[in-house]
Amino acid sequence: MRPTTLVGTAPIPGHAGELRCFHHDGDYTIRVDGIELMSTRVHGSEEQLSELALQRLGPRAAAHLLVSGLGMGFTLARALALASPDTTITVAELVPEVVTWNRELFGTKTNHPLRDPRTRLVVGDVGQTLAAHRDAFDAILLDVDNGPDGLVRPANDSLYSERGIAIARAALRAKGVLAVWSAAPAPAFTHRLRQAGFDVVEHRVRARRTKGPRRTIWIAERRGAAT
Repeated sequence: MRPTTLVGTAPIPGHAGELRCFHHDGDYTIRVDGIELMSTRVHGSEEQLSELALQRLGPRAAAHLLVSGLGMGFTLARALALASPDTTITVAELVPEVVTWNRELFGTKTNHPLRDPRTRLVVGDVGQTLAAHRDAFDAILLDVDNGPDGLVRPANDSLYSERGIAIARAALRAKGVLAVWSAAPAPAFTHRLRQAGFDVVEHRVRARRTKGPRRTIWIAERRGAAT
């Protein structure tokens, strides 16, 4: 049996634990407190986050997308594959070591999306990025923690609160799309999206596209003007 090797660790801002990156038989996983958060083996639902968001958005000249977080890079890579040459994609990642691991360890799994000239990298809290960019993005793709029912960092909960949704809505341009990935359904979050002025479609997808645990993806289009 081939061994599983610890290849990197990283502190998590606002959390007592740490991210731990492992390599086994050509693949990588990132875990926290012994729980697998993401893997280069399982990424179908992360790619579908990009597919569903860009399908809803439709063609737009010089579109600007925000992807958070970077994770293993599959959401970003799929968005780049589907986006036009004049698209800009800002990717926000809280943990600097995750960026390093993408560049040095598993970037080959996604054809190194950080090297794409359409990519802009922000190392920091996506909540701060959203608050600082009003009416700036045509689409926002959030795959942060485990979704509305977070696992890693309590501060991430604010992204899914009424205030967090309002900030995301204000950061979207007219008819902008907010796409959110979650490990599990969250009916209260669906309600908050609708109350905040979004037209919402909830999708249930498989982690490996055709098999594996079911994941939830919300595709929410902003109604009316930003507030």
